[in-house]
Amino acid sequence: MSLLNRLRGKNDEPRPPEADAGPSARAGPTASAEPTVEGVREAIRKNVYDPELGFNIVDLGLVYDIQVVGGKHVDIKMTLTSPGCPIGPQLIGGVQTYVNRAYPDLDAINVHVVWTPMWNPDMISQEAKDQLGFF
Repeated sequence: MSLLNRLRGKNDEPRPPEADAGPSARAGPTASAEPTVEGVREAIRKNVYDPELGFNIVDLGLVYDIQVVGGKHVDIKMTLTSPGCPIGPQLIGGVQTYVNRAYPDLDAINVHVVWTPMWNPDMISQEAKDQLGFF
């Protein structure tokens, strides 16, 4: 049973909300010389999805903090749904890839996986809860 089904208490298989979306639906910010916290957040929101839940990791509450340092370094604190998450490396790689695509002039993109606070379903945005069928 998938994580989404456990959260919902159902046995049905989830359908990703953007399964039929074309490439433009996942376009991030245009490449820019000057990164912003919101621009980095949008690059992640539009491109990095939990494949089991079919929803982006920002609205799932997995991205805790983003800092832009001196316009050339980005530090991202994020977590995973569990310490044994098998797709952790895929999510981290996705964050690095899509932030780099949005801001190719960055000198460093540091992704730190943290476990405090521990992720829980209450961290999911209201919009994501609505789309995932949480009441």
